[in-house]
Amino acid sequence: MAKREARIERKTNETNIAISFNIDGTGQAKLDTDVPFMSHMLDLFTKHGLFDAEIVAKGDTEIDDHHTTEDIGIVLGEAIKQALGDKKGIKRYGNAFVPMDDALAQVVVDLSNRPHLELRGEFPAQKVGTFDTELVHEFLWKLALEARMNLHVIVHYGHNTHHIIEAIFKALGRALDDATQIDPRVTGVPSTKGSLT
Repeated sequence: MAKREARIERKTNETNIAISFNIDGTGQAKLDTDVPFMSHMLDLFTKHGLFDAEIVAKGDTEIDDHHTTEDIGIVLGEAIKQALGDKKGIKRYGNAFVPMDDALAQVVVDLSNRPHLELRGEFPAQKVGTFDTELVHEFLWKLALEARMNLHVIVHYGHNTHHIIEAIFKALGRALDDATQIDPRVTGVPSTKGSLT
């Protein structure tokens, strides 16, 4: 099987992002970003998805974390899409529930080439440390858009915002791992249209 990996770089006046991503990894992450909370979440995503990722992200965090977080989502989404190639043989759908103490999150993925995000749930706090929690939506939306996937995120319950977001990122990794698995029973792509690209 061909290696399912990609390297994407994106440089603007606001950010400089470089991401290497390997779908068939072992959960190894090398992270160097200007947004420590996102580094923590990306580490969880990589570990629980059994991906290998190297992410370097520098941006105008003296303003806030918005541009850097958004652009990480864009570049990671592009890398996932490129690494998947023609998607032949994949399971396509993935679903994961992850508890984190008081919180329970569910993520459902369809690698359909139809980008859409549904995020159902509330974050009790507007910040975790210095990180604006509204940026979780921004990251997930850009990830879904550039990876061209349906991404449904449901927070069933939880009262600690850090725990809720952590459960989301762990579930995201596990659901994406599920969807990207090769199923030997699948001939071509799992679509009656004959294409997922």
